[in-house]
Amino acid sequence: MDEIIKYFPALTPLQKEQFVILGTVYPEWNEKINVISRKDIDNLYTHHILHSLAIAKFVTPAPGTTVLDFGTGGGFPGIPLAIMWPQCSFHLIDRIGKKINVAKAVAEAAGISNVTFQHGDIGECHGKYNYVVSRAVMRLDELVRLSRKNISRESINSLPNGLLCLKGGELDSETANIGRPIIEVPISDYFSGEFFSTKKLIYVEL
Repeated sequence: MDEIIKYFPALTPLQKEQFVILGTVYPEWNEKINVISRKDIDNLYTHHILHSLAIAKFVTPAPGTTVLDFGTGGGFPGIPLAIMWPQCSFHLIDRIGKKINVAKAVAEAAGISNVTFQHGDIGECHGKYNYVVSRAVMRLDELVRLSRKNISRESINSLPNGLLCLKGGELDSETANIGRPIIEVPISDYFSGEFFSTKKLIYVEL
């Protein structure tokens, strides 16, 4: 939790309380349903919550912004971002029902009310959103192809509507044929530590 406060010192008391609850509820659920590697659960705040919040270092959305978390798993990056941006609304989708159930239970325990959930494939999601967010779900070019239909034509932010994706490693082969404006930011620009040395935030305007 100290890592979150270090990089986001302006958190409200409610936001701090909600992030503390995540640190209790995720390990409890992970004992029942493995949504985070059991070897990695002790790194929940750094490797999962803080990593998700790199998106909040890149953009501050306007009130009323809508966000689709594609392939959310147990709720990353959607749940940490929903805490950080209570003025925005989030829809979290995953094809694995057990993981969506964990994300739903975590959000309920933390009193996060600006989230909805869907068990299904991206093809079954017909809503339109300002941004699609995703965390290491698939190749970037495939992600762009599948999520484009869910991007709204109405923009309310200075950053045009598009995809905000957390990826790692070498991405040249994934970005070569996208043909859309791309911004690539090393997450080490935002957070220190070896874990973030190879991690990147990718924004694709759609």
